[in-house]
Amino acid sequence: MAVPTTRSAFKSYCLRRLGEPVIDINVDDEQVEDRIDDALKYYQDYHFDGTERVLVKHVVTSSDKTNGYITLSDSVIGVNRILDIGQAAQSSNLFNIRYQLHLNDLFDLSAASFVPYVTAMRHVEALEEIFVGKKPIRYNRHINRLHIDMDWTGDINTGEYIIVDAYQIVDPNTYSEVWSDRWLSRYATALIKRQWGSNLTKFEGMQLPGGLTFNGAKIYDDAESEIQKLEEEMIINYSLPVQDMIG
Repeated sequence: MAVPTTRSAFKSYCLRRLGEPVIDINVDDEQVEDRIDDALKYYQDYHFDGTERVLVKHVVTSSDKTNGYITLSDSVIGVNRILDIGQAAQSSNLFNIRYQLHLNDLFDLSAASFVPYVTAMRHVEALEEIFVGKKPIRYNRHINRLHIDMDWTGDINTGEYIIVDAYQIVDPNTYSEVWSDRWLSRYATALIKRQWGSNLTKFEGMQLPGGLTFNGAKIYDDAESEIQKLEEEMIINYSLPVQDMIG
């Protein structure tokens, strides 16, 4: 069978793993779609391949300056920082210390060690952090607003750019290889299986012709066990380590 590269092919693949068409899977099509969405959300929240680190470019408008925030795409789930704002941070500024170091010392770096230059630049960064500091930011993925605590009137002008260092989900509608991820297919199948077991529990004990009986609880419990194992596998093998926060 070909590797699934679309949502419909992925859905068919998961149902075949459960036994369709040999076995009738008692799950509505909308329920299958919901469980696939649940699997994608979990994958994008925890899997290291579910997101990518990007630089988002935003042109400042008059509305941004009035609001005191910029609106980001729904696909952005987290913000690390923004690049320094203002001409003081640009190395082309004549009165910037970086410009002076480049002007006077850069030509000589090929003839001498660059260790003093690197040390000096680290010192300059430390001084900027102490006397200037970074613009504080606040972001919530459910609101999509990046608040930047600065003087919007004097620090930035309309038409200038704000560059945001952010994490963005990998959209399977754009990058079809997401549908071929082995863990994602196993997890989505387990979620559909649990839904199947949940649907059958209302027929628990009902006898079919030939003496067979429904056993939705067994299907549900098996799926629940598979889901727990897959989520443990995600945290151990596929999630990035949690970073310490120092304040």
